[in-house]
Amino acid sequence: MINLLPPDLKNSYRYGLRNVWLVHWAIALSLGVVGIFVISTAGLIYMQQTAHSYSGQISQAQSSLQRQNLHATQTQVKEITSSLKLAVQVLSKEVLFSKLLARLATLTPSNVILTDLSITQAQTAVTIAARTTDYTAATQMQVNLADPGNTIFSRADIVNITCTSRAGAAPGSIEANYPCTVTIQALFAANNPFLLINDKGR
Repeated sequence: MINLLPPDLKNSYRYGLRNVWLVHWAIALSLGVVGIFVISTAGLIYMQQTAHSYSGQISQAQSSLQRQNLHATQTQVKEITSSLKLAVQVLSKEVLFSKLLARLATLTPSNVILTDLSITQAQTAVTIAARTTDYTAATQMQVNLADPGNTIFSRADIVNITCTSRAGAAPGSIEANYPCTVTIQALFAANNPFLLINDKGR
């Protein structure tokens, strides 16, 4: 087929087609820009609404906590916790005297009698006074207390030993039968089973 159209008319048709194509692309581009603008605007509006909603929820939560007096409750909880810790500290140093005396009786040699027992204010050591038949019995008492197998004391030291003559004592008296006196200071072991609350031994 031979195109017999004049060159001017052919150019007019060619540029007309190009103009249509450009118009289509311009419309598509415009619609794309408008779409992006709409989506961005909608996103901003949604974010603002969400932020406003969260702000309202936070305000309500803060108001609710203030109504429930949270600060006062926290203060009371801290005070109770401190009191419990103090009670545990005090009880962990309380010695069960009845059980301690029973164990001391098993450690005391047959030729020794206990005369006094005093515990330090911090309840970390005990001072034991006893009367013995002789010097050897006094030292044996110290050895028994210092024995780590008794699980009561970590160490025991003799403070003093004094022996008097039996001659001046009345027959049958304590002084006559037990002429020596000994004072021993013993330090409680950390895993002492005779503490009311023994957390170190666990």
